[in-house]
Amino acid sequence: MSKALSDGESDDAAHLTPPAGAGGHDGAEVATLIPMVRRIVHARVGAHPAADDLVQETLTRVLAASSTIEPGMLEPYAIVTARNVVASMWRDTDRKRRNQHRVVDLSTPDTPDKQVMLDEEQSAMSAALARLSDRERRTLLDHEVSGTDTRTLAAREGSTAGAVAARLNRTRARLRVEYVLALERVEPPTDRCRPVLIALSSGDQRRQREVRAAQHVLECETCARLSEPLLERGHQRDDVLRIPIATDPDIVAARSAVRELAARLQFGPTDLTVIATAVSEVCRNIVRFAGSGEVVVELLDEPRRGIQIVARDGGPGIADVDRALDDGFSTYGGLGLGLPGVRRLMDEFAIASERGHGTTVTMTKWERTNDG
Repeated sequence: MSKALSDGESDDAAHLTPPAGAGGHDGAEVATLIPMVRRIVHARVGAHPAADDLVQETLTRVLAASSTIEPGMLEPYAIVTARNVVASMWRDTDRKRRNQHRVVDLSTPDTPDKQVMLDEEQSAMSAALARLSDRERRTLLDHEVSGTDTRTLAAREGSTAGAVAARLNRTRARLRVEYVLALERVEPPTDRCRPVLIALSSGDQRRQREVRAAQHVLECETCARLSEPLLERGHQRDDVLRIPIATDPDIVAARSAVRELAARLQFGPTDLTVIATAVSEVCRNIVRFAGSGEVVVELLDEPRRGIQIVARDGGPGIADVDRALDDGFSTYGGLGLGLPGVRRLMDEFAIASERGHGTTVTMTKWERTNDG
């Protein structure tokens, strides 16, 4: 669903039980940002052929980072992200234009450049570590490099494992900020910048409110640019899958991968089958009606443990979302579940569809509690 949310004049969403991620945002909330994002992009690129792609890229990044964004900051983050996405496109275009005259031998890797990049990254990490306090640096290295567990560290310091773990999280957040600053070779222009960047890096929504991060990233160009890599750190997690869907074998692969990821939680055999079946159905819709798309799967910890699946395509969209959600509605001879069946299988479900631009289905299954 590569352009699932790329136009302000959408058929909009049929919002059933909105699936709340760790930050309380869902696809429906992001969908409300479409007109604003489109205005920002078109103000900067006009009728450029990539305009719709830039809108979708912005919305995809906002969705990916939503679990670390406090409710009041979703719109400002979308504004900043749209600006960054457009700026990145112009930088890439300019770089390609300047390098067009060069003849590239693909068989000969550009080893010196790669070594320069590696040296820069190592230098930035060294600088970032140097900016930590001795205690922060020692504890972090003991834990991350030597493998010392938090209980041992706590006993050594006369503290508790929970307190050490919390301090390690704060240290990692600060290290990410210092690393990005060193890599970009910039210094924060104001005293407010570091606290804001650290709050964003840690995903601490309470702290983001305290330092008024939403307002600051709109006013500070430096923090606006640096906020994106800090909030997108979750892309590297091993509890998130991004699965391209284009053929029937992709459906099988997606079903297997999602089932394997879900098995990390305390789902029983029945729930694992339910999740796999729902994934099969939405992936089959992508292949049959859109031709290609992707499924993004994430394990959730808040408000409790569960799994969230977001299926996106850039197909023709759904002409009548309400009818598609009626029991018994199906346009092909598949499992026969259709979207109504998927909705019943999952605990939370939402759909946003836009004529000519695609569909996004978001669904969540929560672990069952002992009391029911």
